Amino acid sequence: MTWDERHPASVWTVPVDVTPADSHPSEPPSGPDEPFALSRQQDFLRMVDGGNDTGPFGPHYTIVGAWRVTGPLDVGVLRAALADVVERHEALRTSIVPEPGNAHQRVRAPRPPRLDVEDLPLAPEERERHAEILLNEVESRPLPMDGNPTLRARLGRFDADDAVLVLAAHHTGVDGWSIQVVLRDLALCYAARRAGRPPLLPPVRQYREYVRWQRAMPETPAIAAAHAYWAERLRGASVTPIPLDWRRGAQQPDGTAWYRFRYDDDLRRRVQAYASSRRCTPFMVLAAAYVRQLADTTGLDEVVMPTFTPGRRPAWTLDMVGSFFNLLPLRVRAGGAGRFADLVDRVRSACLEAYRHEIPFVDLLGVAPELMAAAAGEEHASCVFQLVQSPYMAVGERVGDLTYRVMRRRLRSQERGSQIPDGALWAVEFDSAGGIVGSVGYCRNQFRADTVAALVAGYRDTLDRALSA
Repeated sequence: MTWDERHPASVWTVPVDVTPADSHPSEPPSGPDEPFALSRQQDFLRMVDGGNDTGPFGPHYTIVGAWRVTGPLDVGVLRAALADVVERHEALRTSIVPEPGNAHQRVRAPRPPRLDVEDLPLAPEERERHAEILLNEVESRPLPMDGNPTLRARLGRFDADDAVLVLAAHHTGVDGWSIQVVLRDLALCYAARRAGRPPLLPPVRQYREYVRWQRAMPETPAIAAAHAYWAERLRGASVTPIPLDWRRGAQQPDGTAWYRFRYDDDLRRRVQAYASSRRCTPFMVLAAAYVRQLADTTGLDEVVMPTFTPGRRPAWTLDMVGSFFNLLPLRVRAGGAGRFADLVDRVRSACLEAYRHEIPFVDLLGVAPELMAAAAGEEHASCVFQLVQSPYMAVGERVGDLTYRVMRRRLRSQERGSQIPDGALWAVEFDSAGGIVGSVGYCRNQFRADTVAALVAGYRDTLDRALSA
């Protein structure tokens, strides 16, 4: 697939349910420093923030993306294009003011983001490894939420036609989907400046529009039905916890470490073939294996597995930069599922029902207040399992005179990386070069590295046995 500069609004969109809210008119631009409310997603972040540097409002709660860039890159034009993107997307220059009883966010006047450039004259066979080292370095560095802008860039130049570009932004205003939108718009702005013309981009919608739409949403029958569904679905349920290596409050190094891994391409092909045979998505197969593993290790008859969704509804949010992701709990009965196919079917049903009734997690907790009780004890925490997805992944797109390839195949673990507030976050995705790549972020004061490595190895065995059976 290729980015089409003539019709950029039409590239890499995904089918979604179109509701009357999709015709919501855009608002006029707001002035600098105009306060507005938090979204419901950001309300959840405020709920789990501990008021210190390790929470979501601290300087390590970041989202980071990296791309190999080939072609005659002009650093001066890149700086100007970065400034274009910051001006285009207000979320890149918005900070949250977490005042007790008056939490709000403010948009600031656009300023050029910081771009650090370094020369890395390495042999071609060393570049991929060093690009990942550079990416980990950027991820380990603090990025204050109140900076302006909340976007930073770093460019490592291997030679005149080969470089790695790393973008980092604060996660309160930019999610994983958004960072791909930022790169897409950056590439189009760069190409336009090189060609000496304005960028061919559609009118942009701003995150504050989504917040105001969300806050003004009336209690529709669909919302009432979603609340009723979750109240009944989660009655008596609690997220299935995993045991901690250290009790909460133990004197251990804080921060978040990341364990990264890869499963072979044969396993990827088997997952995709199995999903096709069961008329479901690969995520449902992967999630079923995780449910099986949780059930086997805990001895529970049913599992409640939390997972993230992009949260990009209504459809006019698809091209926006902001924080949209939702956390959905999948309640699945594992007992009595003698065949793996039966468990996959149950996961499929749970996913479809959850997607149909998706609401922000903070609202879901309003009807299921005990959901996190078991995972918030002294000796247990939750582990979120997700499949990474975005329609804007640049897997080798040529825009103007540059080609962009997203770096998704990260295999270097690190002791300090992007922050997660509590517990662990397990993310997997299919590598365009083959295989399944993944990472587990975990709180260093709760888990040992060898515990996480054993969890990943055990899951691989569980998935292999399930597919073989």
